[in-house]
Amino acid sequence: MTTAKPSIVYYVAASLDGFIATPDGGVDWLSSFGTSADDGGYQEFYSTVDALLMGSRTYEQILGFGAWPYPDKPCWVFSHRDLPVSHSGVRLARGTPLEVACELQTQGIRRAWLVGGGQLAAAFRSQRLITDYIITVFPVLLGGGLPMFGAAGAQERLRLLSSRPLSNGIVQLSYDNNPPA
Repeated sequence: MTTAKPSIVYYVAASLDGFIATPDGGVDWLSSFGTSADDGGYQEFYSTVDALLMGSRTYEQILGFGAWPYPDKPCWVFSHRDLPVSHSGVRLARGTPLEVACELQTQGIRRAWLVGGGQLAAAFRSQRLITDYIITVFPVLLGGGLPMFGAAGAQERLRLLSSRPLSNGIVQLSYDNNPPA
């Protein structure tokens, strides 16, 4: 019996002009919007994923925040460098996105969160592995920085599943890559 291919969700915060970080990788601009009782559905979303996928720079940035925030989920970190492994659930992935997606499938992972960054998202997108996009758009123009997708790719038509206004002018958009015929 084979297991189904895992869903891979790119759940990301972005500026209105499509950047996920400043040119130096900073995300401090997100904190300028304050905290709210409405977490944008983050906790609900997090409870639906079985694993995380992230690039090395995203991983290193998260390590700089303090305690590992995902102790209950396995995490594949894509890197060709030797990185410190901060938690027993962290695995260094040296394979392609497709190879790791196959590994997730053999391990029975049903849904994985593609945390970032843009280069890794572009690599997953180029292999048509992203099944869902949840993009939380912040009303700020960064004018430059790290783009949501670190490389150009083929055109894809997505299907809007929902749009939801949050506090402070933030809007969350949810799409899947199964457009209506």
